[in-house]
Amino acid sequence: MSEHLISSEHLSIDRIQEILDTNVKLKLSDDAIGRINKCRAYLDEKLSGGDEVFYGINTGFGSLCDTVISKADLRTLQHNLVKSHACGLGEEVPAEIVKLMLFLKVQGLSYGHSGIHLNTAQRLLDFYNNDVLPVVYQQGSLGASGDLAPLAHMSLALIGEGEVRVAGELMSAADMHKEMGWEPLELQSKEGLALLNGTQFMSAYGVWCLIKAKHLLSAADKVGAISVDAFDARLNPFFANVNEIRNQKGQIETAAFIRGFLEGSQIAKQDKNYVQDPYSFRCIPQVHGATKDAVHYAIEIFEREINAVTDNPTIFPDTDEIISAGNFHGQPLAITLDHLGIALAELANISERRIYQLINGKRGLPPFLSGNPGLNSGLMIVQYAAAAVVSQNKQLATPASIDSIESSNSQEDHVSMGANAATKLYRIVENVEKVIGTELFCAAQAMEFRRPLKSSVQVEQILSAYRAEIPFVEDDIYMHPEMEKSITFIQNL
Repeated sequence: MSEHLISSEHLSIDRIQEILDTNVKLKLSDDAIGRINKCRAYLDEKLSGGDEVFYGINTGFGSLCDTVISKADLRTLQHNLVKSHACGLGEEVPAEIVKLMLFLKVQGLSYGHSGIHLNTAQRLLDFYNNDVLPVVYQQGSLGASGDLAPLAHMSLALIGEGEVRVAGELMSAADMHKEMGWEPLELQSKEGLALLNGTQFMSAYGVWCLIKAKHLLSAADKVGAISVDAFDARLNPFFANVNEIRNQKGQIETAAFIRGFLEGSQIAKQDKNYVQDPYSFRCIPQVHGATKDAVHYAIEIFEREINAVTDNPTIFPDTDEIISAGNFHGQPLAITLDHLGIALAELANISERRIYQLINGKRGLPPFLSGNPGLNSGLMIVQYAAAAVVSQNKQLATPASIDSIESSNSQEDHVSMGANAATKLYRIVENVEKVIGTELFCAAQAMEFRRPLKSSVQVEQILSAYRAEIPFVEDDIYMHPEMEKSITFIQNL
């Protein structure tokens, strides 16, 4: 499919991943165009017909909500909103997240409750389809009045201000418009507010992290299985009966995967002279499974959000209502992002514990997986590095959603801090990838000391591909480049 129609049909995270992976272009469906035009026509008629006051449309914003704005100044009001709210700080938001913000903003506007002009929605799609990515900053959103500062930076480029990246090259939005042959938009009543209110910053981070999390869950199971054989661990903790009586879905799925992945392994079949294994091996189904369940829950919450209207006020042409409420409040996302961060951090936590066991000189493996320990330190400091990353994850996993801070003269007196939860989660995901890549580095090294015994066909295929890129460490080498290769390998596992 060469294009994806933005419509009211359910948008799944799997579909978003497919769109991103295949570089599909976006287009508004006829139904979406009809809804957008109908809502805008209703709003224009409403504003021209009387002196009724509507928050953010003909009033000031936040605690200035009681300041009425004249009809002559409504356009200026919206432009001032975008410029004044572009107060972001810190590092730039990664390009993949900005692109998702554009996508999800149009999705939210397409339901016809925001009062946006069709050309404004279309220009957002032009940005997406041409990889014109506004420069957005990671800090500045409280995750409650919408993601105000990040979405303001995203929207600045529409009016010819701020900066953008085109094919990675930084340029002013004004220069970009000249290069693309576009005219900056002149925002009409309500449009700036429709662009800035909403949860698309938090949602974009969450969707991206969930796409990565699904892959990391699969990689963690595969690498965990390799470590089971590398440590010569027992298979009975993965038997169907013992896991099914726990009645936890993720646990049952994980145990079944490990059993199947190690089927036919000579190492697994050999007699063991010990009764049980450390928790980091024995409890893989319970720990990995709990993270799976958390990811499934998060997918449900985020799919609800990306198929929703989250700006304010919302417009209902059919019932002749303009309602100021709080759909922009990020609490559902903030709690879920924190939940997901904790769950994914644990995936790395147990992975690092398996690394520690593998290098500890047990089960017939040499200390630090070195063929000549003493002269060589082997993989001693590899474990240190993984432990440092895991420790940072523990700090990052401290919930943001339990915090709040008063703003806008107490008008906005409870906020979600979901944006901070989102940016922390992104870093956690990157760290989990590093630790699982490091575990594979150690597990592959340990497997060489099990030869001539073989693991399962599936494990041996992975190890063969791995060895084509990352060598066995006979004597001490410069470790960092090989560890980076191992992390890259995980990304494609």
